[in-house]
Amino acid sequence: MERQEFRAATSLAAVFSVRLLGLFMIYPVFAAYAQHLDGATPYLIGEALGVYGLSQGLLQIPFGLMSDRIGRKTMIVIGLLLFAVGSAVAAMSTSIGGVIIGRVLQGAGAVGSVILALVADLTSEENRTKAMAMVGITIGFSFMVALVTGPILANFITVRGIFWLMVALAFIGIAITVFVVPSPQNLRVHRDAETVPAMIGSVLKNPELLRLDLGIFALHAMLTASFLVVPGLLHEALGVTSHDQWLVYLPVLVISVVVMVPAIIVAEKHRRMKSVFVAAVIALVVSQMLFYAGAHNVYVLLAALTIFFAGFNVMEASLPSLITKAAPPDAKGTATGIYSSLQFLGIFVGGIVGGWANQTGGSATVFALTTAIALVWLAAAATMAQPSYLTTRLVRIGENTDTTTLAARLAKIPGVAEAVVIREENVAYLKVDSKTFDVKLAEQLTAS
Repeated sequence: MERQEFRAATSLAAVFSVRLLGLFMIYPVFAAYAQHLDGATPYLIGEALGVYGLSQGLLQIPFGLMSDRIGRKTMIVIGLLLFAVGSAVAAMSTSIGGVIIGRVLQGAGAVGSVILALVADLTSEENRTKAMAMVGITIGFSFMVALVTGPILANFITVRGIFWLMVALAFIGIAITVFVVPSPQNLRVHRDAETVPAMIGSVLKNPELLRLDLGIFALHAMLTASFLVVPGLLHEALGVTSHDQWLVYLPVLVISVVVMVPAIIVAEKHRRMKSVFVAAVIALVVSQMLFYAGAHNVYVLLAALTIFFAGFNVMEASLPSLITKAAPPDAKGTATGIYSSLQFLGIFVGGIVGGWANQTGGSATVFALTTAIALVWLAAAATMAQPSYLTTRLVRIGENTDTTTLAARLAKIPGVAEAVVIREENVAYLKVDSKTFDVKLAEQLTAS
């Protein structure tokens, strides 16, 4: 990776992380804080926690499409300004209704798809996968850091202070975007990183992609619903306030990473992806059953929390890989865009139904609901097809290359399962087996 590409990937990963840090920091401390807001009920607390997922999920794809017209950096700055305004509204609000409005505005700054499009603008085809991986790792790391640091910061600056911190983080993100992120020489559509509206229909008809969309929806619905009641259960069982619960989350997350790394190695290197995937869903089902059956027992509660985050982290690492494997070579960006939107809509639904369940019957009803969600997901996962273990590769087409029969010729190269040539982009999108793919032959064909 060239220096300019590395700078682009790291700086855009930083923009992604400063926004996500704030969003996830409040997860472990929000329920306790929101109880003291005017007009708060368990249902409205759930709505306030999850409602940012609604605006984010609905606006994720439109933000990306608008950035094709008015510029990536412009849309990122607009999105971060909306996030800052929403954070300020939430910080100043003394009522649950005011916080809900602030959270909607936070989610309205849906810059994730724009950041990925800008990564694609600033990296070559051969280095784009590495750059996207850097952004993905940053997202996962930010989530874990936020769960641990959120309670610590809330102890010193309160949850209202965390909302003000989000304002500061938004302006840090704007500064990085304006002064550190390189400016692309030109904007163009990247089918491996952006949503193409004409392909949305075909992606939504793909049953394997729909199973994976259901998975990310269910995963984040369970996460959001769980955090409405888990902090209170930890307080009851261990006697620790929400500000001190980082002492629980830190070892749980460490154990989950220790479990995740070998699981992903087995899944990818030894091609046991479906087995690992289904095992992780089973772990999530077991965790929800343990929460339901023994959440007031400290040992059962800690076991459930550990098993949940082990399964959660395996899924966060494997689901994007499975999307890439299942998507047609020229629809990877569209599949990823829909997947991302369903993730945020899962957060919204988790907050809404989790809040309703908590108000109706307490924590037991919440976990009865999340157990049902996990079981539906398990039924879908158990019947999924074996992943193809193919990856998407992009090959630049020379200006003078004859593309009349190029796709057919590329499909005959060892390791190539599917080839799509887009002349207007001067790119061939290939679905390949990386172990047998002859990249030099592909480059010779596309350059001649």
